[in-house]
Amino acid sequence: MKTIEIGPLKIGNDQPLTVIAGPCQLESADHALMIAETMAQTCAANGAQFVFKGSYDKANRTSLSGKRGLGIEAGLRVLETVRDRLGCPVLTDIHDAEQARAAAQVVDVIQIPAFLCRQTDLLLAAGETGKTVNIKKGQFLAPWDMDNVAAKVAATGNEKILLTERGTSFGYNTLVADMRGLPRMAQTGYPVIMDATHSVQQPGGLGGASGGQREMAPVMARAAVSLGIAGVFIETHEAPDTAPSDGPNMIALADMPKLIETLMAFDRLAKADPIRL
Repeated sequence: MKTIEIGPLKIGNDQPLTVIAGPCQLESADHALMIAETMAQTCAANGAQFVFKGSYDKANRTSLSGKRGLGIEAGLRVLETVRDRLGCPVLTDIHDAEQARAAAQVVDVIQIPAFLCRQTDLLLAAGETGKTVNIKKGQFLAPWDMDNVAAKVAATGNEKILLTERGTSFGYNTLVADMRGLPRMAQTGYPVIMDATHSVQQPGGLGGASGGQREMAPVMARAAVSLGIAGVFIETHEAPDTAPSDGPNMIALADMPKLIETLMAFDRLAKADPIRL
């Protein structure tokens, strides 16, 4: 069972829960700092580890009219500001191999989007940075398919890998989360993360944008954490209904303190008597 060290954090399936949280899309430095500070304080108060997440570009929007974000230069400056002022690790996603080196100059964790998780050149470029690489499982993959995906990054000599479940395509415009996939991916030895908010997304469900079942995101988080995993990924915003992307499946920032308190109770229980497969 691997433990990934990111600064003072130790991320592993047998370590205290790590919360990866932030807005779907970076909006400004002040906005990012507000969310990051709130989440850092909430996690610290409840004994959870915290990584701030923010995307500088949403390259896979449902339609051309969707807002994409600040762009790589401005977005990385925002992430650098959060990391420097608050001291927390930061995560962002990349969309092509050329972005890996630039992102690695700032972020602690490089994330591979689910749609791109089998792109060999992208995985190799991320691995070669030496940064921790969080790979989201594609909606089209089985949990055991992630063995080959992780092996591509590990082939670079970098085994600082996180594997994230975010739901599987189930018919049109919806996803289903099979909780059996979490312990199955944990058999790789790598830390496993549950993306509680994207797993309740309804891709393209609003026609020109994705819908979601926000009320089900805490359910997914509680169910996953009760299995004893490394972390949970949650997108949050102070006003999800007006967020520039993924609002329908995001959890309101005001609701996060109670949720994190609850998740840590599940985490302690699960890790006191871990599942053995």
